Amino acid sequence: MATGRPRFDPRQNQRGPQIRINHRIRVPEVRVIGSNGEMVGVLPTNEALALAAREGLDLVEVNPKAVPPVCKVLDFGKYKYEQAKQAREQRRKQTIIDIKEIKLRPKTDDHDFDFKSRAARRFVEAGNKVKFTVRFRGREVTHPEKAKEHLTRLTQLLDDISHIEVHPVMEGKAMTLILAPRPQVLQRVAAAKALREKERQKAIAEGRQPLPEEEDEPDDSETDDDDDDEDDADE
Repeated sequence: MATGRPRFDPRQNQRGPQIRINHRIRVPEVRVIGSNGEMVGVLPTNEALALAAREGLDLVEVNPKAVPPVCKVLDFGKYKYEQAKQAREQRRKQTIIDIKEIKLRPKTDDHDFDFKSRAARRFVEAGNKVKFTVRFRGREVTHPEKAKEHLTRLTQLLDDISHIEVHPVMEGKAMTLILAPRPQVLQRVAAAKALREKERQKAIAEGRQPLPEEEDEPDDSETDDDDDDEDDADE
């Protein structure tokens, strides 16, 4: 007699809850909704299967938690296609807010500061949150006022399009601040996205090649002020 661990079956535990259809529905009776949306009523499961078969359709369990479970007579292949299509449309219409990180140093000069503040404005105007991280080295951590000055200045520069989500706080050897877009910014982003989707659908309907999905701009703001590392090493 063979012993040892059972053989691994890759088909097991690889999928989430599955929709039961036709002969996979093993309860004795079900509440049936007809192919035109009419309520047929409670039927023995074998009669419900026969009803679906006469119409050349499937019996699909749509509410397994009901007593008895609710099943609908429909074309299961078409049903799965429509469900997938709706899921894609919902994902396309969602406004996803990313968090972009911009790193500074207490010694960040005005030129780099202006560059990073402009990058932050682009990120916020695109509907993203921005996390500013001011990193300390050596004894800089004992003088956090310069970092606080940078973050206060950034808050003021971006006040027209953002609000403070997380106030300046120390995280180890860094001080961080998170700014989030104001509601009117998110509204503009959502309106622009809806317009792009409308134009995309119009192009598809007219048989034209739709515009490609908008890609995120490269995150070039995560640059460190490392030119003074050697100066800090011996502090």
